[in-house]
Amino acid sequence: MDLNLTTQHIDGTAVIALVGEVDIHTAARLRKEISRALSNGCYDLIVDLGGVEFMDSSGLHTLVGALKKVRAYDGSLRLVGARERVLKIFRITHLTKVFDLQPAMPPVPGVLDTIQPL
Repeated sequence: MDLNLTTQHIDGTAVIALVGEVDIHTAARLRKEISRALSNGCYDLIVDLGGVEFMDSSGLHTLVGALKKVRAYDGSLRLVGARERVLKIFRITHLTKVFDLQPAMPPVPGVLDTIQPL
């Protein structure tokens, strides 16, 4: 399966929605999209994982790298909407303690601070 990415900018935050698989074959595309957002001065990112069917260690590595980059700019990275099978890899690796994982995007664009942690 492939990976489709869609990026929107809402109130100074880049929201990157993913659909498909984040693996060794597709992680570079996500890394490039995150780098594009950062190079445009957008240091607050939300990655919508709701459409992700599968993620391997390459996907985790990409997200850990993104977290380090945004923190270097005093930014933030929130992961939202992950399905149980994707959350499982975060739990197994104890990355639930590292990432801001949240159940879903807020229903109204621009109300980004109302998301509740898992």
